[in-house]
Amino acid sequence: MEPIDKKDLSERDICTKYITPAILQAGWDLNTQFREEVAFTRGRVIVKGQRSSRANPKRADYILYYKPNIPIAVIEVKNNNHSVGDGMQQGLVYAEMLDVPFVYSSNGDAFLEHDRTATSGQIEQEIMLHAFPSPENLWQRYCACKGIDDSTNEIITHDYYTDSSGKAPRYYQQTAINRTVEAITKGQKRILLVMATGTGKTYTAFQIIWRLWKSRIKKRILFLADRNILVDQTRTNDFKPFGKAMTKIKNRQVDKSYEIYLSLYQAVTGTEEEKNIYKQFSPDFFDLVVVDECHRGSADKDSAWHEILKYFSSATHIGMTATPKETMYVSNIHYFGESIYTYSLKQGIEDGFLAPYKVIRFDLDKDLMGWRPEKGKQDKYKHEIEDRIYNLKDFDRDIVLEQRTQLVAKKITEFLKATNRYDKTIVFCENIDHAERMRQALVNENGDLAAQNSKYVMRITGDNPEGKAELDNFILPESRYPVIATTSKLLAVGVDVQTCKLIVLDQRIQSMFQFKQIIGRGTCINEDFDKYFFTIMDFKKATELFADPDFDGPPIETYKPEATRPTVQRVKPPGPGTKYVVDDVEVWVVAERVQYYGKYGKLITESLKDYTRKTVLKDFTSLDSFLNYWGGAEQKLAVIRELEEHGVMFEELEKHVGKDYDPFDLICHVAFDQPPLSRRERAKQVRKSNYFTEYGERACAVLDALLDKYADEGIENIESMDALRIQPINQLGTPIEIVDLFGGKDNYLAAVRGLAAQIYMAEA
Repeated sequence: MEPIDKKDLSERDICTKYITPAILQAGWDLNTQFREEVAFTRGRVIVKGQRSSRANPKRADYILYYKPNIPIAVIEVKNNNHSVGDGMQQGLVYAEMLDVPFVYSSNGDAFLEHDRTATSGQIEQEIMLHAFPSPENLWQRYCACKGIDDSTNEIITHDYYTDSSGKAPRYYQQTAINRTVEAITKGQKRILLVMATGTGKTYTAFQIIWRLWKSRIKKRILFLADRNILVDQTRTNDFKPFGKAMTKIKNRQVDKSYEIYLSLYQAVTGTEEEKNIYKQFSPDFFDLVVVDECHRGSADKDSAWHEILKYFSSATHIGMTATPKETMYVSNIHYFGESIYTYSLKQGIEDGFLAPYKVIRFDLDKDLMGWRPEKGKQDKYKHEIEDRIYNLKDFDRDIVLEQRTQLVAKKITEFLKATNRYDKTIVFCENIDHAERMRQALVNENGDLAAQNSKYVMRITGDNPEGKAELDNFILPESRYPVIATTSKLLAVGVDVQTCKLIVLDQRIQSMFQFKQIIGRGTCINEDFDKYFFTIMDFKKATELFADPDFDGPPIETYKPEATRPTVQRVKPPGPGTKYVVDDVEVWVVAERVQYYGKYGKLITESLKDYTRKTVLKDFTSLDSFLNYWGGAEQKLAVIRELEEHGVMFEELEKHVGKDYDPFDLICHVAFDQPPLSRRERAKQVRKSNYFTEYGERACAVLDALLDKYADEGIENIESMDALRIQPINQLGTPIEIVDLFGGKDNYLAAVRGLAAQIYMAEA
């Protein structure tokens, strides 16, 4: 029997025959220390109109673990037609994401090792298959780099919590947990973790606490949050495994017999007479204090949280937030230090753990040009309006244009009617009065549904007990009502509305911190309720902040301890409340623009055609190169998906070019200025050719039906075997019977490929 030529083996064969044996020979445990073909991201959500799909996840060929919670190496494998080091660059990308120190590339002949712990000398070296390092060898090198000794080894390697559900930390959570535990074992007292909204900060905190608590390096822990619902959710969900060792501080009572304490910070502070409940604990009672949403209080040296942290200063303090607050007057970094780990919104969207968004920008005529009342003009309450120009900064603060509010409500309603009128929606208004007026306008625009249930639209603001009472129902995915919530500040921070699909900005937002918090209300993905992306409707130019480098950049400390806040005085006009209310001034939409979330995390502000052209030309320098690539693909759907992953939005492009063209013609037309052919024109040209003559009558009927399906729906729906199960093709026989008409499955698929080739050979 002739020996197998290694050049003929697939990448998977190389793994099975050469790489896995080399790893096992080096002493790695098959069941606990390495995994193959590990998908560690979900795959970015690709928005297609009102539908979505996922890009392929990032998948490592091998990840090696010293212990299940400590990844230590990545191996990328190529087939033997590549060099030993061809997988190295891909492996380094994965290693940086996974925070692992050692990277290996192989083609089955040898390994190329890259040591990310080395700062000089030989960083890369080739080693033979039989010389692959053992777990102990890599761990010793890792410990030497990290400064881990025998006294801290047990703490560092302590397992995270697992149960029968199989839930385990995602890769970025694992990195946050490991870095935090390592820092604490080295004596670091102040730690900041920055993780985007919806990425599981509380679960990450639980795993950090669990490992420190189980290893007994931290015996008594205080977890602080600023919303009662957050404390209760934490107790019943993520922190549930602590069981009877855990308590919630309530009714201003302290029981010192527990080890894990959850508290609303308001529960341990209060008025002077009853203040400082926390002082019933001794200053050294807690070993660890974790502050959730730490931007809310501990950033400010005068806040109640800061007072608590100062009292328990001997404990280790961990601050967790999606949006560190960094201004001249308050600072998270000044207190906690630079973030030990940051997982950004951009990265979360790229990985497919967070929802992408599209933006619809509205420019209203009075917002752009301002409005000046004629001399002596009175508002609806007969108050003479001060003669000056009112513009965007004045509307809904100093002066109300009622028709402006009605126009915004109308546009919101039109969008929901075109998508789904029961999609959870948050409308951010300037203030409570504006939120109430917006509620009224939305009720009037949605009279049919508001009549069916008065909770269809509700104002949820801090001053309104009826609205606040419905907050839990608004958050709960299973609860249909309320559907639309108008608010000003209450829903901007710390409220997890997993199924929110529409965020409306009718509020001037000039704080990047506030903007990030508001956008975070929509970033959760909830697959059970078909929530994969969300839409932002912007009426006050707030989304211009997306263009600011600070939007998804690292937080930078700008705090000045000596700075004092300026006193801001606003001159309010006379009249009912504090605003002029004008009901007879028309407001018009001057421009409406849709902006999409681009592949590289920035909003696409140019025309969709220009963006598509640039995107395609990055991969194909000429029409011929595109035609060759398209023609050489066995399945055109694979090319379509690849282009979508690179940022081409076919469904949106159809709206600009025409719905009768398939992806091939859209690309040829937009990127290479070719006249497009409709699908029906292409199908007509195929029927004029001689392609069908080589097949029998019944086989021709199948191909003819597939051609009709292409003309109606596109190439994506004829390449799959599933097409044989769908009308009208299924009326021509069972899938097995149809395949037999062509002499077997391979011949049938070859006929379909031939049909596709004929479709794209057709010329007008």
